[in-house]
Amino acid sequence: MKVLITGASGFLGKFLHKKLKDLGNEVIGINSKTNDLTKENSLDEFNDIKFDQIFHLAAWTQAGDFCLRHPAEQWIINQKMNTNILSWWQRFQPRAKMIAMGTSCSYDPDLPHSEGNYLKGKPIDSLFTYAMTKRMLLSGLMAMNKQYGLNYLYLIPSTLYGPEYHLDGRQMHFVFDLMRKIIRGSLYDEKVSLWGDGFQKRELVHVDDFIDIMLKLVESQSNILINIGSGKDFSIREFASKISKIVDYDENKIFYDISKYVGAKSKILIVDKLKNLVPDLKMKNLDEGLESTAKWFSDNKDKLLV
Repeated sequence: MKVLITGASGFLGKFLHKKLKDLGNEVIGINSKTNDLTKENSLDEFNDIKFDQIFHLAAWTQAGDFCLRHPAEQWIINQKMNTNILSWWQRFQPRAKMIAMGTSCSYDPDLPHSEGNYLKGKPIDSLFTYAMTKRMLLSGLMAMNKQYGLNYLYLIPSTLYGPEYHLDGRQMHFVFDLMRKIIRGSLYDEKVSLWGDGFQKRELVHVDDFIDIMLKLVESQSNILINIGSGKDFSIREFASKISKIVDYDENKIFYDISKYVGAKSKILIVDKLKNLVPDLKMKNLDEGLESTAKWFSDNKDKLLV
């Protein structure tokens, strides 16, 4: 098959690119340096290629308090990117199936995080703009299917983790930030300061598991949204304790700074639909996944522990 991936240099994108090529597909991966999706003609060079699948992973965002500091830019940039690729899809690639990424932060924190509630209620204020651009992306996919019969799959991942994370200095998702701080504390005998009271809960899915599940769903499902999560969450304190044991750090040296931004109190996805669609669902053991990720982190400490 011929496949196009936007955001191919991102954490998920680079793993997906390799996996699809290993499976024998003809894959073209693009990123913001090669093709600026905020420009209407950014994909014109691919007009005559007939893709079978388009994985739209590109998004303008970062972890931490990035969304608090860039709400207007996030709206403009992400809306331009999504509108341009949807328009190009309809005009030049109508036979292709588009697989697009949602975000768990689009859910109203007061509603169960099940697919039927994705467009209901109000996302958390601190992530509101980014969350709404993802809701708008789903609305666009649904409109393209309704008017033009285009096929899509919209996937909502939990936080992805694994080795080979970004080395470009951007803000890190929580588990990588925990590792950076705790590994540094272990190496230099430093106290570790973590944001919030540590009781906020998060869910993880290993990037390899996510890709395997996603590719199964791509083959069997169309025109729906599906949560992909482990179905189990842990507090930041529990994650910190696990990582401390892995890297031999005294977790009693960890200080929780309640004055810092913490985001949503809980972000666990309800995965009943996923379990019905993939009855043989299996995921990597969390402790093993954290250990391999921490090893990679330690091996790259000169670039990551800054």
